[in-house]
Amino acid sequence: MSVSVIEQAKIQAQVLVPLVKALQAELGEARANALVRKALGDLYRGFGEEFWKAKNANNNEADLGTAVASAFKTYARDDALAYDVIEQSKDVFAFDVKRCAYAEFYKALGEPELGFLLICTADFATAEGFGSDIRLTRTQTIMQGADHCDFRYRRDDGGAR
Repeated sequence: MSVSVIEQAKIQAQVLVPLVKALQAELGEARANALVRKALGDLYRGFGEEFWKAKNANNNEADLGTAVASAFKTYARDDALAYDVIEQSKDVFAFDVKRCAYAEFYKALGEPELGFLLICTADFATAEGFGSDIRLTRTQTIMQGADHCDFRYRRDDGGAR
């Protein structure tokens, strides 16, 4: 049985939280956070590219709604996320996360700002990996104190990739 993404995040936090805090102390928060965002961004962008290719390998027209819905089921495994789908089509996947175990975990650690840096910012890099015509907008997160996260994935040109 594979380890769920929420369990992976908890394991990684044991190393990443002290590492990021040490980098912040040594380099300053802004510089350290930029370095972490770049390093993790490259990693998650690659995950997005691999996932997109795997989900759309046999399709002439990539289905954004189906692909992103499938990805989010992976992140939601083991009751990690509760979310409501607002809209799903070939060119759109919009949903609101109502409960987030990732945020609960980082808040329990007393490190929600590091949770945002290590978990939430990865969403945008992953979306970049889906392709240059895919856009993610999100105006709020539970990790930053909102009552829900508002994810809106949309294909810019409304056409096939």
